[in-house]
Amino acid sequence: MSAAEPAPPPAPRAADPRTARTRARLCAALLTECGAGRELAEVSVSAVVRRAGVGRATFYLHYEDLPALAVDACADVAHAAVDALHAWQTGPGSVAPARPPAALAGYLAGVAGHAALYRPLLLPGGGGPLGERLGRELRARARAEREAVGAPRPDLVASAVAAAFTGVLADWLHDLVPAGPEELADHVWALLLALHRAEAPAG
Repeated sequence: MSAAEPAPPPAPRAADPRTARTRARLCAALLTECGAGRELAEVSVSAVVRRAGVGRATFYLHYEDLPALAVDACADVAHAAVDALHAWQTGPGSVAPARPPAALAGYLAGVAGHAALYRPLLLPGGGGPLGERLGRELRARARAEREAVGAPRPDLVASAVAAAFTGVLADWLHDLVPAGPEELADHVWALLLALHRAEAPAG
């Protein structure tokens, strides 16, 4: 390496398992505190650290505030949504069924059980930090799948699918879309299928 060449960046450090365990305990404590239907604004840092068995100083080493912890705790919600929407896939070339996979209704029922926690993070229309994360993950998955099979306009359809699901889910959590989990799963599934088919190859 010559003197004019910049030094390579340092290799990323492996995640500290103690940090991962502490964060997991804090996330679990927050979900439990909000599990009784309390809004995030009604939960205190003191209650969370007491349930997690850590000190306040430890909390602030990892998170700026409760909303930051809540976004971390809700990360699995975005992953689970992607998994639920694609639970029907059994391999390359799988054809989407006319009815939604059972996992989708199960996912929606689970989200409803923690609605008080998710509402401040997933705003009507699909905004908020959880909405951004969910939309980003759904968009990436839908785009990759269309590209893999050579379907047209993968970016357009992926954006439409992500926006539709995230927006409907958010409005449902805010009681703007009246439906039970199974009914909503049916309606959302039909909507997403229509978006994919609207840009399907002619033939």
